[in-house]
Amino acid sequence: MTTTGLDSAWARVHREAERLRPIHLRRLFAEDSRRFERLSFALDDLFLDLSRERLDEGALDALIALAEAADVPARRAALFTGAPINLTEGRAVQHMALRAGPDARIEVEGRDIVPEIVAMRDRFLGFAEDVRSGAYAAAAGPFTDVINIGIGGSDLGPVMAVRALAPDHDGPRLHFVSNVDGAHLADTVAGLDPARTLVIVASKTFTTLETMANAHAARAWLEAAVGHAAGRHMAAVSTNLAATAEFGIEPGRVFGFWDWVGGRYSLWSAIGLPIAIAVGAENFSRFLAGAAAMDAHFQEAPLRQNLPVLLALAGIWRRNAMGWPSVALIPYDQRLERFPAYVQQLDMESNGKRVTRDGRPVGTATGPVIWGEPGTNAQHSFFQLIHQGTDVVPVDFIAAAEPREADPGQHALLLANCLAQGQALAFGKTEDEVRAEMAAEGRGADEIDRLAPHRTFPGDRPSTT
Repeated sequence: MTTTGLDSAWARVHREAERLRPIHLRRLFAEDSRRFERLSFALDDLFLDLSRERLDEGALDALIALAEAADVPARRAALFTGAPINLTEGRAVQHMALRAGPDARIEVEGRDIVPEIVAMRDRFLGFAEDVRSGAYAAAAGPFTDVINIGIGGSDLGPVMAVRALAPDHDGPRLHFVSNVDGAHLADTVAGLDPARTLVIVASKTFTTLETMANAHAARAWLEAAVGHAAGRHMAAVSTNLAATAEFGIEPGRVFGFWDWVGGRYSLWSAIGLPIAIAVGAENFSRFLAGAAAMDAHFQEAPLRQNLPVLLALAGIWRRNAMGWPSVALIPYDQRLERFPAYVQQLDMESNGKRVTRDGRPVGTATGPVIWGEPGTNAQHSFFQLIHQGTDVVPVDFIAAAEPREADPGQHALLLANCLAQGQALAFGKTEDEVRAEMAAEGRGADEIDRLAPHRTFPGDRPSTT
């Protein structure tokens, strides 16, 4: 990568943005009957529609050229070969290895790390199965409830996945505590039987302030009911065996992970123990396999057909070319209610930087503010601003084409709402259309004049589905 080449690529992106800025999405669709076909992409059961973004193939060409000028292919290769791309800590970034099968070979500093990953995976999945079956139980009987205590990546990923995989739950009930506010733990344990509750403390160092405050409080709650047997009701995900032993947790119930796993990527490691307890080892393995398939796609697919790359380039286009500072992430799936919070950390903690890799002030915006709620709830809270407000807020819609357990009629209604919102954001409703509708309803001229401006919404609001 040369500074000149990168500057030239950025200049090309900005020229494309200036060309497209005044063109309404209605016109982009009207002038290209194959727009949907050209700007939609598929991988197995996944489908990505970029046609309602304010870009076209010329803009996409410029964005691909930007990725090439920024050495994305070489940086991607460095990621997968275990190079120390985490410059501030001098470490490799190898969370992808957590999803690898036992026959893979992945090296960090010349050492194959797959055998130790598989060994730890077998340990925590074995423990999960023992808890589920009752082979590991309390004196009062099998555990009926499991509380996971963690914060940040030790909480957001597991709670998101456990809720998303609710149809596969056939183990103990799962609960999550993260906030140092004692009300969080108090409300969680209310109604639980401490004699039948297992507590998992998830902290790599076993020193995280909020987590340890909750861990001590949870231990006191257990001790009040079961006395010295409280230790049997606790497990840990940590690399600090001395601290976990001092806390009273036997080494056989402590599961570790590695310094090349960032917290926000750690749900694929032993941090995912509560997921495995909820859905079982077989389903957890399927969870890993799905992620591994996307790793392979990201590693091998050309940039132009690469779904993670395309989503990243759409994000760069929105933030840096168009200047839109936030993104609303709206899953039309109640079980994905915690997905916006998970992605919020994943994106904003990764990209929330003010300097470049070599420590110089960065010259571009590094990321948007990400927020969101499930649809259709969101339609009745903040969609008014997204449709008619003065700021453009791009939306990422997520939906499942087929329901798992929901009533088919309800799911059809949910999916129809999702697709209709994207359509309405893109095309809007002109004042002429509003006036025609009101006249057809028999409204008088004065009422039409008074209300038409309020019922008009401009459209041209971008979204991805």
